[in-house]
Amino acid sequence: MTDALPPIKGFLPSSMIEWEGRLSASVFLPGCNFRCPFCHASALVLHADELSTIPLDDVTGHLRDNQGWIDGVVVSGGEATLHPGLPALIRTLRQYVPGVKLDTNGTRPDAIAALIRDGLIDAVAMDVKAPLDLTYHRATGTRVDLQAVRASIDLLRTSGIEHEFRTTVVPEIHEMADVVGIARALGDGETLVLQQFAPLECLDPTFLDVQPFSRETLREMAAAAREFVAECHLRGEASREAEVNTGQARS
Repeated sequence: MTDALPPIKGFLPSSMIEWEGRLSASVFLPGCNFRCPFCHASALVLHADELSTIPLDDVTGHLRDNQGWIDGVVVSGGEATLHPGLPALIRTLRQYVPGVKLDTNGTRPDAIAALIRDGLIDAVAMDVKAPLDLTYHRATGTRVDLQAVRASIDLLRTSGIEHEFRTTVVPEIHEMADVVGIARALGDGETLVLQQFAPLECLDPTFLDVQPFSRETLREMAAAAREFVAECHLRGEASREAEVNTGQARS
């Protein structure tokens, strides 16, 4: 018996942000093993049964009608790797697009490894919520198997697959030292993307009143983190390498 396909609870027809450098569609799967207080997908995490299920035919129809334009599909959540039917869903989506990217929190390294081994995914974005120590639960809202998170980081570092690590930087949870600590854990050769917290539909309503860091403060954090990783930049802003390449092209 094959595992049932997971229900799709959200669908973004096209975006240039979800998979940087590609025009991609995104599907969002329900449920998560984290309870990050600043999470803006609270309905998807806590009340997915109340959300309408988007027919898979609607998604594949859009992908089929836009073949040659849509470069890939991002499978996100919630936490997509919680679903046993994830590989079957990805196989279906791959019929219509040249690539699939997985968004994950890294708590199920065996599931990620199987997707890579079977050639089902072409890229991974892994959230690293905080430095890998006993304070991790402050960002996740629950106890976390840090060995599993470390295993996923090590897996991606050695996999050869396109990947990035990313952190949503949240006042009340993070400061400069935390971003540097995350970069130290990732190490040379890796990319860390900082994402600005937005106080919208937060799982913990008290975070609706939290003022996000300024872009300038985030840039200062990124600059400090670059001592330990190959690249650190803000989501939506070009990396140093891209800026150099653009400057060379113009000269």
